[in-house]
Amino acid sequence: MFDVSIPLSGQPGSLARFGEALGAAGVSLEGGGVFTVDGVGRAHFLVEDGEAARRALEAAGLRIATVRPVLIRRLKQEVPGQLGAIARTLADAGVNIETQYSDHANRLILVVDDKETAERVTADWAA
Repeated sequence: MFDVSIPLSGQPGSLARFGEALGAAGVSLEGGGVFTVDGVGRAHFLVEDGEAARRALEAAGLRIATVRPVLIRRLKQEVPGQLGAIARTLADAGVNIETQYSDHANRLILVVDDKETAERVTADWAA
């Protein structure tokens, strides 16, 4: 699975263009969201085929920022403190979490700067 990240223009319809371009190409969104900080929007969505998403967005004239593999983990929802525990485990291993969200199956989606280390140290949360 891959995280597709793209800046949004802050104009009505920018998210619609994003969704329409992917839908027309048969790319399904498996989770994600749009986040706005200081007036700048950024979409992060989970897709199965990152390259198909990239091609569809570029063909639609949308500037794509990144397509990156993700780490998928499942938190023990009944145990308080799980986000802190997994984030601390990653931090102690020197792994930076760059983006975090959930997918449609309530799994934790992480974009990290060292996926290999992150996979190893978070094996207890493997989805």
